[in-house]
Amino acid sequence: MNSEQLCELVVDALEDGKAKDVVRLDVRDLTSVTDYMVVASGTSNRHVMALAHAVAEKSKAAGQRPMGIEGESGSEWVLLDLGDALVHVMLPRVREFYNLEKLWSLSPIKGRAATEN
Repeated sequence: MNSEQLCELVVDALEDGKAKDVVRLDVRDLTSVTDYMVVASGTSNRHVMALAHAVAEKSKAAGQRPMGIEGESGSEWVLLDLGDALVHVMLPRVREFYNLEKLWSLSPIKGRAATEN
């Protein structure tokens, strides 16, 4: 599975779980750590955890096991490291505070439209 397919799988899992404001950031020209960052919001701690678990399960089923998962204990911000994609699932207030999209100075591509371009 290439990095674009992995990113599409992540976006699909998040959107299937009713994540809010799913954004895909292509960071290939900015870092060698990963190709994509996917940022999404959950409506509650429980929703954030459910979204993170859905992404982990869907990626495992596709043969891409998470290299690490951080933040499960507080469930305000869960990070999944899938190698070619880093997935950030956050509560809206946490996402607003850290504003990863602005930090990386990118124009985000929303949801499924990201894979259609």
